[in-house]
Amino acid sequence: MSIYDYSFKAQDGSEVSMSDYKGKVVLIVNTATGCGFTPQYDELQDLYELHRKDGFEILDFPCNQFGNQAPGSDEEIHSFCTGRYGITFPQFAKIDVFGDNALPLYKYLSENTGFEGFSGASGLILKAVVSKMDKDYKNNGNVKWNFTKFLIDRNGEIAARFEPTAAISKVQSKVEELL
Repeated sequence: MSIYDYSFKAQDGSEVSMSDYKGKVVLIVNTATGCGFTPQYDELQDLYELHRKDGFEILDFPCNQFGNQAPGSDEEIHSFCTGRYGITFPQFAKIDVFGDNALPLYKYLSENTGFEGFSGASGLILKAVVSKMDKDYKNNGNVKWNFTKFLIDRNGEIAARFEPTAAISKVQSKVEELL
C-alpha cells in the first residue's frame, strides 16, 4: 500500500485523500492544545509560511490520547489554534494515533518508522512519562506523544520522523533538502 491510498476526515466530516497531496512535501503532525509542546504551532506556522509556495504542506491531526491534552471538539480546537497561533495549514478531525481505533494512516506511519529518541531537558521528562505507558517504547514505532512529526517526500515516501523534542531547525533543514 502507498501513503496515497489512505484517507481521513476533515473537520466538517468530509473525506480527504492523501492523494490530494501527491507531488508535495508533507509534514504530518499529531497535536494537542493543552500540551507543553503546543507552542510549536508558532514554529510550524512560520515553516508553513516560508515554504508553502514551494509545494510544502502541513497536515495537523489533533489527538487526545496523551494526557487528555486535546479535550475539545474539532471546532473548539480549530478556533483555539487559529485564534492563538494563527495557523493556516489544514487541520483535520481529531484522531487516535495508536490502539484499536488508530487512524490507518498513522498505523502505516508507525509501522514504517522507528522511534528516533528524545532530546534535551523536556526529553528526560517525556522519557519518564512514556516509559510508564510503554515499557518497550524504544523498540517500536508507536507514536509516543503529541507533536510527533512525519515528513513525506514528493514521491509519497517517508523521508524522516521527528519526535516532539526535535528542534524545528532539524525539521526545517530536512524540509528544505526535499524541496
